[in-house]
Amino acid sequence: MLKPLTAPDIASRKGGERLAMLTAYDYPTALALDQAGADMLLVGDSLAMVVLGHPDTLSVTLDEMVHHTKAVSRAARRSLVIGDLPFLSYQAGVERAVLAAGRLVQEGGARAVKLEGAGYLREVEAMVRAGVPVMGHVGLTPQLVAGLGGFKVQGKTAETAARLVREAMALEAAGCFSIVLEAVPSVVAREITARVSIPTIGIGAGPHCDGQVLVIHDVLGLFERFTPKFVKRYAELGNLMQEAAGRYMYEVRQGAFPADEHGFGMDPQEAAAFRGLLNDIVAG
Repeated sequence: MLKPLTAPDIASRKGGERLAMLTAYDYPTALALDQAGADMLLVGDSLAMVVLGHPDTLSVTLDEMVHHTKAVSRAARRSLVIGDLPFLSYQAGVERAVLAAGRLVQEGGARAVKLEGAGYLREVEAMVRAGVPVMGHVGLTPQLVAGLGGFKVQGKTAETAARLVREAMALEAAGCFSIVLEAVPSVVAREITARVSIPTIGIGAGPHCDGQVLVIHDVLGLFERFTPKFVKRYAELGNLMQEAAGRYMYEVRQGAFPADEHGFGMDPQEAAAFRGLLNDIVAG
């Protein structure tokens, strides 16, 4: 039986074998990714966009995050399940942050949570004290996209790059067990990775991180609204789904489906008795 990975297990992989992390939002997807060997499954607030159809991540609620985290947690046997703290679930103070993290763990079954930005160090410390492992996130932080002026690469100047290094170090000092680096120049991600003793997980941050994460809908070709530069599509399941659905609808309309083999038979004696009952019904 596989031993479930824990936050300390992930932290111990610093500088070792690269960590593979993917997002998941439902039971069948999580089951497949867990069986494929994912080290971590992130129930990301990207749920808002790739599953619920919102234009950004800001609309997803804590209740929705808990709901989907439950489904993923039921499937995971080895992967560490991490619940993303959604917008306004931790920005309004330490107590609210701890309670939100507690819901993702207690109700959702997550074994760690993630929050964005380095402006919530007290919240990180309080969650860690409460026994909730925390993953940090610096660089492009989608919950703050309005203030950032859009989905833009962060740390492109010397000053902003140095700030990202300081933020990552501050998150480590606050107790984070790992840090996501999103949409930052590769050289910046390399320097952050060298200066913190916890794993860095890159997404659009180049090859020098301790691990990588992508949104599963991007990996599988299931999200067509846009494809970030840092995404590699490993399949085009969206096209396959359309083709399969199209064949199904054609066969239904042509009367080719269902065929006899898709139905259920009846014992001949019971069928004869049934026809007799039908005659009685007609006669009655």
